[in-house]
Amino acid sequence: MPGFPFANPEGVKVLVTGATGLLGRAVCKEFQNNGWNVIGTGYRRAQPRFLRCDMTDEDAVKRLLHEHKPDVIVHCAAERRPDVMERHTEAAVHLNVHATGTLAKEAAFFIYISTDYVFDGRSPPYGEDDCPNPVNLYGRSKLEGERESLRHCPGAVILRVPVLFGEVESVAESAVTALWLKVEEAAEDHCSALDHCLQRFPTDARDVATVCRKLAERGRQDPSIRGIFHFSGKEQMTKYEMAVAMAQAFNLPSNHLVPLTEQPAAAAARPINSQLNCSRLELLNLSVEPQPFSTAIADCLWPFTADKRWRQTVFH
Repeated sequence: MPGFPFANPEGVKVLVTGATGLLGRAVCKEFQNNGWNVIGTGYRRAQPRFLRCDMTDEDAVKRLLHEHKPDVIVHCAAERRPDVMERHTEAAVHLNVHATGTLAKEAAFFIYISTDYVFDGRSPPYGEDDCPNPVNLYGRSKLEGERESLRHCPGAVILRVPVLFGEVESVAESAVTALWLKVEEAAEDHCSALDHCLQRFPTDARDVATVCRKLAERGRQDPSIRGIFHFSGKEQMTKYEMAVAMAQAFNLPSNHLVPLTEQPAAAAARPINSQLNCSRLELLNLSVEPQPFSTAIADCLWPFTADKRWRQTVFH
């Protein structure tokens, strides 16, 4: 039933885990702006804005859910750094897998944020029904999180997304905006080698948040909204191409950026090209049309340019 109207009844609650993170903040903002009662949780950075809850503490999670009784849970909390996962495996698996199962058991409507890294990147694009084959522990943990979600909550929604950027609190918060530091090195007469091998589809967290809201609104009325969905930005770019696009967006030099055409060494293997086919969301009219990368990334990076006057206009 594409495009049918939805009015969010007063008092409907959404619980957003990982609300202090890049995606979690965007999800909270999107639901708040559309009339939902939002309960955000975090851990180290939670207070005073959000509730503090250790997602790996099953009893604490159950108490939180029984107290607030959310109508929808959007599970954004995760260890999302592949190299960190290889070094701190047990803690990361507790968060990405076990905590997911705890939440899914208690959820009325559950949205689990997953990743394109469940695929090996050898034969893109990947549809929702294609067989996952993750090449690193991060991808395996998120795939296990998907299975836990559907095992404990058969009506759950799995939303797979690629690498994200958005309104970051520091450029290091996203692997995409972190490239800004390389762009700025032009002023230091310093060459920066950047990966020009792995193909990525940088995706705005604000668009993902909109998709989450649409899924929640439709899913609470339509029981067919369940299972796996894909959402992604549409522009295929390497890290080198992203950095060049950032430089061009601000009329900055990019000749110090050097494309590295051999796959870089890393603690965790990464898929070469895990492009997602997003047709299921599009057919159901639940997708959004992304802004061009150059426009969206310029909007996100303004606070970190030399003209600091922009800083006060972004976070409000």
